[in-house]
Amino acid sequence: MVDYEKTVLDLVRPIVDDKNSLSVKVMPSLDDREILLYIYANSDDVARLIGRKGAMASAIRQMMSVASRKEDKRVTIKFESY
Repeated sequence: MVDYEKTVLDLVRPIVDDKNSLSVKVMPSLDDREILLYIYANSDDVARLIGRKGAMASAIRQMMSVASRKEDKRVTIKFESY
């Protein structure tokens, strides 16, 4: 079984400046096949994670989609700043 929190954290940690403020939370979903991940970081790091026209966010979502395909799960990723 894939640890989705650790996997996405390993993906985004090298990208952000303030690694201590970065956190990833798995939230419950109504659908058993859906995994809802929230990435929390400061506003500058969230902007960097989303990227221009959402290119970086799309790449992160695509990587997590590949990781979850083996378990027949669907990963939804949300970016939140504080």
